[in-house]
Amino acid sequence: MPATAASSLPDRWPLASVLVVDDEPGMRNFLVKTLTPRAGQVHAAGSAEEAGEQLQRHRYDLVILDITLPGRNGIELLKDLREQGNPCEVVLITAFADLDTAIEALRAGASDFLLKPFRVTQVLNAFRRGLERARLQRENWVLRRSLSQRTPAGDGLVGHSIVVRGLQAALARVAAVDSTVLLTGESGTGKELAALALHRRSGFADGPFVPVNCATVSPAALEAELFGVAHGPERRDGLFVYAQGGTLFLDEVGELPLPLQATLLRVLESRRVRPLGGELEVPVELRIVAASNRPLRGAVEAGRFRDDLYWRLQVVEITLPPLRAHKEDIPELVTHFVQQLAPTLGVPPIAVTADEMRYLQQYDWPGNVRELRNLIERSLIVGALNVSALYQSLGRVDRAAVAAPAPARLDTPTDLHTLEKRHILAVLGSVEGDKSRAAQLLGISRRTLERRLAEWHEPGTNEARVRPE
Repeated sequence: MPATAASSLPDRWPLASVLVVDDEPGMRNFLVKTLTPRAGQVHAAGSAEEAGEQLQRHRYDLVILDITLPGRNGIELLKDLREQGNPCEVVLITAFADLDTAIEALRAGASDFLLKPFRVTQVLNAFRRGLERARLQRENWVLRRSLSQRTPAGDGLVGHSIVVRGLQAALARVAAVDSTVLLTGESGTGKELAALALHRRSGFADGPFVPVNCATVSPAALEAELFGVAHGPERRDGLFVYAQGGTLFLDEVGELPLPLQATLLRVLESRRVRPLGGELEVPVELRIVAASNRPLRGAVEAGRFRDDLYWRLQVVEITLPPLRAHKEDIPELVTHFVQQLAPTLGVPPIAVTADEMRYLQQYDWPGNVRELRNLIERSLIVGALNVSALYQSLGRVDRAAVAAPAPARLDTPTDLHTLEKRHILAVLGSVEGDKSRAAQLLGISRRTLERRLAEWHEPGTNEARVRPE
């Protein structure tokens, strides 16, 4: 990297930890003195053996390593680090370099190479480049993880109802401070989207947004996932470290086992993380946003959640409204999901009629905005509003709760039952009566389709009609 590019990087990295390994006291002291004002921690070692002990006890972002050391040389130590899975950046330095040595260093996993004697600017540029590479690796890891978990791409909270405007105002106020936030609300109300909105409006917006669902990771793996592993082939940083300078979103925090709740409480209070099997507590600077789809107060009273952790998380609590509380936003949400999903799926957008939209606004949406999004995604695949999928959900709620629509023309369906019937028969007709294909397009089982057709037999006939009325 050119010097001009390196000099454009930050001069101070207050959360970074650096190890200097050199057997010459003068060079070791010079490097420590140069880097100490620019890093959070700078440690020193005079041999590969001493450095190995330090690396077993501490986590380092960057190691500046002399090749020529008493006993084992620097390249041997570097190879050990890579075999152990240690991801730290390594800058090798030497006074006796040739092409073969440089090639061996790069093959061993060095990220930079300095030839003695060097100037202060050369050291600082290597220091900045190494820490910038470490930061980019963390960001790339977070990005890959986010893509695999379908993290929302934007932070837009869709809707202009009084309820949504109130939520947006609350998030804007809270984003201006660094306090821990607890988001509550039913499943599917958009708690991760709200957490992302908080992140992107806060002072941590330049850092990563790292979500983790505490309910989907086994208790045995969750501690290593959050806090990292200090030693062995499984050695890695935890999500707290990957979220440095950004936001860590702990979804379904109420599912944390009690021992892990105690560990999380210590981290929240001290802002320091100790990897499994390690001695060093790594300082972390980030925002914590937690979420739960059930009231944590009830879990506290039942003894399933620590009272002190609850109060530590609930510095600010924001409750997200269910979709049934702001049904007037459904048309805007439908338009948003069609525009968002159609290009992703590679299908043309669908048109939703005013009558169909009215039916969507009659439904109580037990799965909230997530259920509406899934309906639109399935409808885009089918090519028309897939009301049968919606009708199936009525088995989980009181069908009488679906209010009658406003008066309509005589040729307009007047309830969800009729609308579902017309939709199923239209899809079945479009595939020339192929029930297996129709069931696949409708997102229901063939058995369910056949049961529906049996319910619609004309009096005195044994065949269900396969054409819409």
